[in-house]
Amino acid sequence: MSRPALQSGDRVLVGTTLVTIDDDFAASLEEGDVVLGIASSGALRRIPKDVSVLASERVGAALSAFSQLQATTTEQVNRFFALAAERLANDSLFSSIAVANESDIAAAIANGRSTTRLMLTEKMRTEMITAFRMWESVDMSFTSLESTVSHSGWEVQQWKAPLGVIGFVFEGRPNVFADATGVMKGGNTVVFRIGSDALGTATAIMDTVIQPALSESGLPPDCVVLLDSVEHAAGWALFSDNRLSLAVARGSGQAVSELGSIAQQSGVPASLHGTGGAWMIVGDEADASRLETVVEHSLDRKVCNTLNVCCVPASRADELVPVVYRAAEQAASTRGVHCRVHVVNGAERHLPQSALIDVKRADGVHQEQQITFASVDALSHEFEWEENPEFYVVLVQNIEEAVDLFNEYSPQFVVSVISEATAEREFVWRNANAPFVGDGFTRWVDGQFALLRPELGLSNWQSGRLFARGGVLSGDSAFTVRLQVRQEDSSLHR
Repeated sequence: MSRPALQSGDRVLVGTTLVTIDDDFAASLEEGDVVLGIASSGALRRIPKDVSVLASERVGAALSAFSQLQATTTEQVNRFFALAAERLANDSLFSSIAVANESDIAAAIANGRSTTRLMLTEKMRTEMITAFRMWESVDMSFTSLESTVSHSGWEVQQWKAPLGVIGFVFEGRPNVFADATGVMKGGNTVVFRIGSDALGTATAIMDTVIQPALSESGLPPDCVVLLDSVEHAAGWALFSDNRLSLAVARGSGQAVSELGSIAQQSGVPASLHGTGGAWMIVGDEADASRLETVVEHSLDRKVCNTLNVCCVPASRADELVPVVYRAAEQAASTRGVHCRVHVVNGAERHLPQSALIDVKRADGVHQEQQITFASVDALSHEFEWEENPEFYVVLVQNIEEAVDLFNEYSPQFVVSVISEATAEREFVWRNANAPFVGDGFTRWVDGQFALLRPELGLSNWQSGRLFARGGVLSGDSAFTVRLQVRQEDSSLHR
């Protein structure tokens, strides 16, 4: 709505919340701005006119490209992925991307922001190349016959078909291109916004890799569209456009929840990550050596599936809590730091005396206690550590208590049960409300690693179980189903 529609002191019903417009919000509005009310929270968000127009234009371009894409061939799409991999592997071409990434990193550091996921390392580059080549080799087509129901004189065929325009909002990670472009393998197009910290890198990848590969393979240039705006409002504008067929938000916390609410109230299906942080439940029959290995490998870096809470049976605390601590210290030592452990229910009695250590955070290095106390209620908190592995160790009386804690305090995401007893593993599988359940390290939860499909996003069950799909969204899971009838009997009637 335009500025004259809202003045200071006006009262607006947003969802079930009656909001009073304050002086600052009223003064911020300019002619042509869009005011977006978020029904789930009662919040008001301003979308500047230029951002609204930009988002609308980008979605319109991707929608036109979607229609054009249906006239292309699987060979052309495969060629795009092959060319993208080749161009990214070319050191001469990659140099301009590296320069852009260095500039983004320098700006993020100057602004006191994290660069953990922003840095386009050689490992990340290799993984992107692998993902492009993986998409090239995936046996998929825009349409495929899923099933046939035969009747006397006629039959009904169910066909998997392209969905439309997929909208993404990514955190500032440069490797999202390999993930987002995967939707083309199913005949879909994509519009995405990446965190402002990585926008320079994203623009360089678009100019150096994506657009040339689209052109050389003969695909519509707007099959992949970057919403090149640093404004958070660009994400709000994108997800409120009901021409999207699916909205995917990657990251965690309140921002993702808000984006999901915007999409859903706009009539756009959403795939949301929600809060991250994996749980590990140690059974009475756990093998100490296995426990040590899987804890270490669950703390190698901070991402959504990193170990956040470890439940240890009190009956074996003397033996196993030191094992968990030793494994965490080993993971930390590879980064040249110490781990940080938050203890619950008396776990501190089985650890060395706490000492001050250097803790590396986004805004610098701090002196903090290595071992601190926490309440059970704190277990819902996800640690966003930079270099020092940081997690909870909580003592439980039995595996039933551990599962109860998981169901009450976790983000309903990843749980691993470490036990040699089949009954304990089965108990967790049956009773823990999680889409991802394992019996080893937690970091296996990744589409490319586990399913040989670069993932478009992970979804937990924080807001309820997912309808008719798993928690890994990949390029071949963004589709619709069309029905076609073949009628041989012309006299068929109802």
